[in-house]
Amino acid sequence: MFYGGVEAGGTKFVCAVGDEHGNIIEQVQFPTTVPEETMQKVIEFFRKFEIKAMGIGSFGPCDIDPDSSTYGYITSTPKIPWKNYPIVRVLKKVFNVPIGFNTDVNAAALGEATFGTAKGLDSCLYITIGTGIGAGAVIHGNLLQGLSHPEMGHILVRRHPDDTYQGKCPYHRDCLEGLASGPAIEERWGKKGSELTDRQEVWELEAFYIAQALTQYILILSPKKIILGGGVMKQKRIFPLIHENVKQIINNYLDFRELSSHIDEYIVSPGLEDNAGITGSLLLGKQAYQETKKG
Repeated sequence: MFYGGVEAGGTKFVCAVGDEHGNIIEQVQFPTTVPEETMQKVIEFFRKFEIKAMGIGSFGPCDIDPDSSTYGYITSTPKIPWKNYPIVRVLKKVFNVPIGFNTDVNAAALGEATFGTAKGLDSCLYITIGTGIGAGAVIHGNLLQGLSHPEMGHILVRRHPDDTYQGKCPYHRDCLEGLASGPAIEERWGKKGSELTDRQEVWELEAFYIAQALTQYILILSPKKIILGGGVMKQKRIFPLIHENVKQIINNYLDFRELSSHIDEYIVSPGLEDNAGITGSLLLGKQAYQETKKG
């Protein structure tokens, strides 16, 4: 039995067909351009397969409430061509299968909780730090959802006293995403993060902001594992800096070894590496199929 998965990212789309065990049979990726061009490539890929269901993990904000009239829409995204785009409806017209829908980071959290570094735990937090910053959470075995999905990339953090950069976020300027995303790094320093590997001050400032956010998530959600993915986190030298900053901010207020001697095993990179999101998308498809069988 095969499922289809779509990881709809702001920079690229990843499409895959896999089985219920998370094994990927075939996978493709292509740049995220305008909806008509991008979705045609999605449709062409899946027409080659017979799938039982499909899961979509999408960039957002998006509507993940099944009872909403705009369920399955990408909503108030800054990517203007995709604003209010009914991605689930478009695929439903072509493929008459159950379709699960959630955010790309919630999908990645699900993938890591099921097959990755958080396997066996009933809670985890997955954060992607790249073109944007977003987070998904599994709490008591379920994806976190309330009024909407989490938007943890847009929390406010204290500015570093030496940082005069105004911020990149078009909505909030100097929220976490505005100060610590990949585009913010490039605009602040004049080069992409991949070209700044040897600039210690770049990663110290990045860790300063990321650690503040992680501390807030720890104090509010108390996840059993925090997983940091995305292009910025390819710079492995940043992990020890984040670990030290988190310990300093918490300042022994919480007495857990995960936040002291074993913090390098608590705040980690994805066990599924770059496949966390697409694996989670396949699992969303599996969940959608199981829901229809219950009915």
